[in-house]
Amino acid sequence: MAKSICMFNHKGGVSKTTTSYSLGWMLAEKGKRVLLVDADSQCNLTSIFLGEDRFEQFYIDSPEGNLKSGLSPAFAAKPVMLEPVECVPARGNDNLLLLPGSFELSEYEVSLGVSFTLSETMITLKNLPGSFAFLISKTAEKYSADYVIIDMNPSLSAINQALLVSCNFFVVPTAPDNFSNMAVRSLAQVLPKWERWAVRARKLFSDAYYPLPNRTPRFLGTLIQGFNIRKGQPTQANKEIIDRLCDTVRTTLVDALRSAGMLLPDGVYKSDDYCLAQVPDFQSLNAAYQTYGVPVFALSDVQLRYVGTVLEQYKQTRSRFHAVYSQLAETVIDITRDE
Repeated sequence: MAKSICMFNHKGGVSKTTTSYSLGWMLAEKGKRVLLVDADSQCNLTSIFLGEDRFEQFYIDSPEGNLKSGLSPAFAAKPVMLEPVECVPARGNDNLLLLPGSFELSEYEVSLGVSFTLSETMITLKNLPGSFAFLISKTAEKYSADYVIIDMNPSLSAINQALLVSCNFFVVPTAPDNFSNMAVRSLAQVLPKWERWAVRARKLFSDAYYPLPNRTPRFLGTLIQGFNIRKGQPTQANKEIIDRLCDTVRTTLVDALRSAGMLLPDGVYKSDDYCLAQVPDFQSLNAAYQTYGVPVFALSDVQLRYVGTVLEQYKQTRSRFHAVYSQLAETVIDITRDE
């Protein structure tokens, strides 16, 4: 059975999409079968994955090949079971697939939110919270996926709540700024509340066609991304913010998650600050990533668009990012191995 990982932070601009794509690609490079799920109605992951040349045409040619359409029988109360979605393979990586997003996915927020009132009488509403996990699981099973990585929108939405309480693991991407510090403090309040709701909902919705999975999501760790470096290390200003952020995670978020049973067992985490990786800003490589739709570490020499000594410098930078994401993927594989 595939292991599902939610990329979640209700703060925007923390590279959730970039991390989902880059980690998924690297896991696939290491021989894992990976399904990416675009659960953000902005569809940034789908746009990057397909590229500008295929993005708009895809929705014309495959109007049913997305997350919203896959869920529609449950939300329209149709008397048919949810079926796996036809996914899109990555160009240049045979082990990586995408379950595309939909700009209209947020239309399901209202009815999903109503279902969270734990009504015991409306069977059609009882099917909604677990429908996301059911559809994703069936799709992952169809493609024999080892991992599912879910890119989520930056909000405290009902959709995000349903996804997170249904997953095996979650990662909290962050940026080196004070707003990320505030967001982590907020998540220390929000995530245990979501899990307390799920404890009741798993029992009350157990007779639904799509029950909530009977598991508690576990915190894998944080990521800190997009900082400037000098001589291979974060600049002093960034380092001070990173240190404060790690301290908030360690003293506030982790304590709250421990009380909610959302941590992995003692001894599993690789560092006492619970940070899976620190990823510097892509700087000029970001433009090539956006243009060609492959992670920065997978850009070809031609796609780097330089020659001579400049090309050699960019190749070294590419290699450093490859090492960072390779280590991240190895850490994720190791931490989730026995779970």
